[in-house]
Parts: sequence; C-alpha cells; structure tokens
Amino acid sequence: MTVSVRGIYATALTELLAEVGVTNASAPIRERFDRDFSTGPAAAHVSTTSDRQGVGVTGDPDTVGSVVERLREVGADTFRYRDRAPRGAVFEGRVEETRSGGAVVDLGETDGYLPFEESQEYVEEGDTVRVQVVAPKPPWVSRRPRLSTDIRAFGDAATLVRGRDALVADTPNGAPELARTTEILPPDVPADWAVAWEDAAADLSMDALGDALAAAVEAAESLEGALGGGVDVDDVPARIAAPDATTWVWFGGDARRALDDVRRNVTETIAGHHRIKAGSSAASTAVDFAEALGSLPDEFPFAAVSEQFGPAAGDRVAIEHGKPDGRLITLGRGDVTDCDRDAARITVEREMTAGGTYDALDVERQAGDVAVTRFQEGRWWYPTVYRGEDGTRRGTYINVNTPLELFPSSVRYVDLHLDVVKHADGTVEQVDADELQECVEDGLVTEDVAETATDVADRIENAFS
Repeated sequence: MTVSVRGIYATALTELLAEVGVTNASAPIRERFDRDFSTGPAAAHVSTTSDRQGVGVTGDPDTVGSVVERLREVGADTFRYRDRAPRGAVFEGRVEETRSGGAVVDLGETDGYLPFEESQEYVEEGDTVRVQVVAPKPPWVSRRPRLSTDIRAFGDAATLVRGRDALVADTPNGAPELARTTEILPPDVPADWAVAWEDAAADLSMDALGDALAAAVEAAESLEGALGGGVDVDDVPARIAAPDATTWVWFGGDARRALDDVRRNVTETIAGHHRIKAGSSAASTAVDFAEALGSLPDEFPFAAVSEQFGPAAGDRVAIEHGKPDGRLITLGRGDVTDCDRDAARITVEREMTAGGTYDALDVERQAGDVAVTRFQEGRWWYPTVYRGEDGTRRGTYINVNTPLELFPSSVRYVDLHLDVVKHADGTVEQVDADELQECVEDGLVTEDVAETATDVADRIENAFS
C-alpha cells in the first residue's frame, strides 16, 4: 500500500503518511528527506486542490480510506467528503440540458458536465449516454465533475484508453522515447486499448515502467468486464463501475497550523507556512523565498502578509461560508473599512438589499440597511451588526464557526450552525443547536468540535446578556 503526494502540503503529508509508504517522490521531496523512496505504481494519489484549501485522495478504496483517516486526525477543523462521482467511475447517464460548450448529465446522486469536445457523438436533452468521470471536483467548488465518453483505466504513470488503434496514445512532453519503450515492455496491452503515459513516467526505470503498465493492464481488464452488460432504460441514470474512490479533505486554520508543526520536523518552516501558501500563488512563492533566507518569525506574520497580499483597508472580500456537508455559500462581498494588523482583524461593511428577514432576528431586511462584520484571524466566531439607513441598530448576529482565516480576497471558515443572536430589545438567545447535533449524528462534525462550538456559544451568550 503506497501513495504519491503532490502540492503545497507535500512535505508535511509525506512525513505524516510515512507508515503508509510514499512512492514516486518529487525531486524537492527526495532532497528534503533523509530516506529512500520507492518508485512504481501507487495505490492512491494525494494532490492539492486547485484553490489550495485541501487535498483530493484518489485510488484504491481501502488505501484511500486509510489515508483519509490519518489526515482527519491532523486538526479539529479537518473535514472529509466522499465523492459520489469519483475519478474513473462509469455511468449510464441522461442528458438534462445542453449548453453552448457541452451538456449537463444526470448521474443519479449527482450530475456532471460533458464538454462537446469530450463526446464521440452528438447529444441532446433526454439522450442516454455512457460517460466516465475524468476530473472530479471538491464539493466546495461550483463546477461540476468533468465527464468524457472515452473510457480510461487510470494509473499514476500509465493510463490505458479504450477504442484506440495505436499502441501508444500519448507521451509526456520531452519523452517521445516512451513510445518505442512500450513495444519492449513485457505486459501485453489488451486489444482496442492504447497506452497514455503520464508525466510521472518520464523519470521511471524500465522495471518501474513495466510495473506501471502491468497495473494499468490489470485495471483495464477489470473495467472491461464491468462494462460488458447493458443497463435497462428504466434504470438510467445508473453507475456501472467505480474502480477507484475519491475523497476530498478540507483543511482549516487549526489543521494548517498542525501541518506546519509536522513539516517543521523535516525542514525549516515559517509560522503560518500552509496558511500563507493557501492564500494565493504569489504568497506561496514568497514563503519559499523567506524560508530560503532563514531568520523566520516565531508567530504567524499576519501584519506582513496582509500588507503585501491583503486584505487591507479599501479591498473587497468575499465571505465564504462553508457548510459541514462540504457546500460553500458565498454570503456576498463587502468593503474592508478597517484593518487592524496588530490584532489580525478586519472590519467589513456590506449594503443589504431589501426583501426577506434577517436569519433568527425576525427583522425585515430593508433598503439602505448596512451589515458591519468584524473578522479576527483564528477566532471561532464573528459578530455582524445590522443597522438601518438612519443608523438604528436592528440586531446583532454572532456566527459560531471553525477558526477564521482572512485570505487576500476572502474570509474562509466552516459554519457550525449554532449561533447567538441579540435582538434590538436586548434579548439574547442561542439558535440552531439542533442542527449542530444533527451534523454530529451524521458524522459531519466531531464531538470535540461540537463541544468547542457549544462552549463558545455559551461564553458569548453570557457576555452579551
């Protein structure tokens, strides 16, 4: 059981997953660790999500489960989400609608997006189409998983593509010799399948290439067997095969600090290393430069990070309100009216639109209302004061959440449902405690996190009463 690891969390996760076994380590990882790494097919792959907020773990279901359980122990605000459309899963789907560039396909428990360029046939609304998930998406992004009508047996170094005449379908840039090498490798590629060599293949030995191809051939033969039968039209949409599992792991502020500690056991690591890198690609590059220079601060340098990358007074930030089930709701964007860098705190002001009521305050939302919110890095709660156009306080809403992270263009956290409200008449009450308990019962929130949230809400209620 081995895994490959890539992305901004690679050093910490390579150390954390040492007992699982890390293979095909990148050059920087090999230089950083005083140990030997194996090469060859990995049972699972860990890669940083495109927004740098967490990782995706894909591969053999048992290995994925073991890796995810280890990652979940990292910090209190580590959340995991099993993907209902994992990479490599094959569905008999139904086209829900077509758009200018592709079609939305109903897969049953979820849906996906089939770009027309990935479809071998013309599709229109109501059609049944066999598709495979080629690029799953974490639940906190708005995009659907990308589909294709091409069928692949995925591997880390070698992928087999069904329905091709040639022996080799693709090779990495700079490694055309792999096409010739394929002809002398011992595994026989099944008829009607072709090899697409991945980037990881470029650095492998002949033995490792043979092992990678053998693993891909085995996966293709297994997949071919699963695809043999048809699906009754009344059963569409239906999942036909799911050789791999995909689980998404979201890291919060506490988890990123814990990963800093793990990384520090391996190499010099600035306080807030993963927190800064998660903020933006420019900030990520700056972290590498600072660590190369040495003389690192002992505490997270919020003031310096905010000054160089934001947020700062005059900026606009989105309030990214995560939910325990993985969904992400943007509560809107607001203007940063004040940034106290010493306190790691910003004040955000939003002008509200008329219509509806303020949640739990039972006060109508009117034109001209203003919401003033204070966010402080690392805090398990934040207050929002709603005022009318004439300045009258209409109520205060205190959200209880995982530790806040103030990124350059957004404030990020996972909402824990439990909140405290203070009405205009001074009455203070807790709300939605039952929803938090339901999340615990559903396995979305741990008992420890729920206990912390309850303690935070109790202290806030006492302070405001």
